[in-house]
Amino acid sequence: MKRVLLAHGDGGLYAAALIKDLFLRHFSYPELGKLKDAALLSSIDGRLAVTTDSFVVQPPFFPGGDIGKLSVCGTVNDLVAGGAQPLYLTVSFILEEGLPLEELEVIVVSLADTARSCGVEVVAGDTKVVPRGQADKLYITTTGIGRVDPRLALGAEHVRSGDAVILSGPAGDHGIAVLSCRKGVSFQTQVVSDCAPLNELIETISPYFPALRWLRDPTRGGVGATLNELAESAALDVMLEEKLLPVRPEVRAAAELLGLDPLYLPNEGKMILVVEQEAAVAVRAALREHPLGREAEIIGQVERGTGNVWLRTVLGGTRGVEMPAGLPLPRIC
Repeated sequence: MKRVLLAHGDGGLYAAALIKDLFLRHFSYPELGKLKDAALLSSIDGRLAVTTDSFVVQPPFFPGGDIGKLSVCGTVNDLVAGGAQPLYLTVSFILEEGLPLEELEVIVVSLADTARSCGVEVVAGDTKVVPRGQADKLYITTTGIGRVDPRLALGAEHVRSGDAVILSGPAGDHGIAVLSCRKGVSFQTQVVSDCAPLNELIETISPYFPALRWLRDPTRGGVGATLNELAESAALDVMLEEKLLPVRPEVRAAAELLGLDPLYLPNEGKMILVVEQEAAVAVRAALREHPLGREAEIIGQVERGTGNVWLRTVLGGTRGVEMPAGLPLPRIC
């Protein structure tokens, strides 16, 4: 079996062969094939949005995805949360000596296919190789560029008391899916990661963009941490309804077994939306028309307060949802 060698990162014949025979076979942007030091892009009308992210998920393959798919979805969803249409992506690979080239190609194909599915061009990249034992097979760093939609004005400063909080689908799928395939951890029912690009889902609610106040994909720290960030920034409280929070039974059971709270489990294919209360039901209905939003739910509302998140439990009590002090699931994205 052919594997990544340190020579693949030295800029010589092996490195050139890796770029030509693997990467360029799956990334089709014309400028990329010219192997220049910088990609020359077409001009973009309007404001630009730029985001960057690194992906170190362990293991790199998990039910429902892999690090290649994850790197595109995570970057695309960050652009979408910023109110932008994703256009371009740069990708940097940190490869560990000994990584099977067959596994690398599977990841590259997955990355390329995912980018293609959401209309994003991979326009530039880089590859480095580190000695065996220093990279858990591979890490990926991406930068995404998008065009800001002029119909959207998003941010915590736009959120008002009375606004509704919507979650586009069940919480915690990604966290449990990754945990389930780590050594020594298994569950009776396999949970599949929700890893997915959300640009098309959010476009389905475009008629309601004027009512949209804030977007965020609840990745590390989950719904709980993400809404704490909103509450602090907006200097308002968020009241959640436990009975309305969508969580798959198998995810809830696994979380209870491990002593985890689904509110803090990572997601890679969900979006939290804050919308005007009057438009909430219509926005939820529009989300449910798309396959990735069929289980969207209004999970609470924004209230006057001092920057706290609260959960009204199924028993009728209320408890605080605090910012987590540490991540219960490291290396999840």
